[in-house]
Parts: sequence; C-alpha cells; structure tokens
Amino acid sequence: MKESAKARRLKRHYRRNKSQGKMNLVSLMDIFTILVFFLMVNSSSDVQVLNQNNTIKLPDSTAQQPPGDVLALTVTDQDILVNGRLVVKRDAFQTFDGQVEPSLKQELDYQASRSSAPAPDAGRPITILADRELPYELLKKIMSTCVDAGYASISLAVNQRTEQGA
Repeated sequence: MKESAKARRLKRHYRRNKSQGKMNLVSLMDIFTILVFFLMVNSSSDVQVLNQNNTIKLPDSTAQQPPGDVLALTVTDQDILVNGRLVVKRDAFQTFDGQVEPSLKQELDYQASRSSAPAPDAGRPITILADRELPYELLKKIMSTCVDAGYASISLAVNQRTEQGA
C-alpha cells in the first residue's frame, strides 16, 4: 500500500524530532576545564607574600601562625609606606622629635576611617614590614604612632623558616 504525502511528512517529522534529544558536551567540557584550572590556580597559593621589596631583609622566625589580611606598613631605606602609598620620608621621620609623627598618624586615621569593620577591643590590626637592621628607636616611634591611631594589634612581618631538629 502506498503512503500518502501526509503520512510521509509525519514520519519525517517524527524522525527529525526523535534525534534532537542529544546534548552537545563540547561546550560543557570547556566550561568545566576552565573551572578546574581556575580552582587549581586560586586554591594552590597557601603562602601569603607580604614583602614585594627586595631591599627589605625580614628577620627569620619559626612562627606557625600565618599572617592575616591586614593593613601593611612598610619601612624601606628611604620611605615609610602604608599599603604601598608613600606617607613620609624616613629621614624626616627619624628627625621628628616627638613619639607620635603627625603625617603617619593622619594616614593611619584615614585608613581606619575607610575600613567598614568596627575596631576590636584589642585595637585594629597592622603588620609592620621592616628590615632586620632597623634601629629600635625608629621602630618604637612607629609603633607609638600606630597605637595612638588605634592600631594596637601590631605584628612584625618575618620570613618563616623550618625548625631544625636536634
């Protein structure tokens, strides 16, 4: 028996729609590959790099606690920087006669006002990156200024080294 044109059209339509159920996995595989590489790159960095300046030689320590993501105060040979921004020249800071240097305190107050988190009872946290040969008088003056500006939780950046067993 001969099929009518309508029956042939319905059969062709049925076959065409029946094969459309397959999913194209190529784009899905591309997305998952990009996601895997993104996760591998972002989760593999356990080390936090604070010292970008090669002129600063941090002291070595066997400290186990990793540094937090806090405000960084860097003391180089010529400058004092807060989060990479020049605040005062080191020579001018050393010649200042008092314990609390006004331009550094002003910058720390500005950084505190930008922070949305409330200040903890122990004071805001700050990390000082300075050369191991930094004179104590200069470090004391920097720390006094930090405490006066409300940054009482002071950490000193160090290079972590492994303990050598006896």
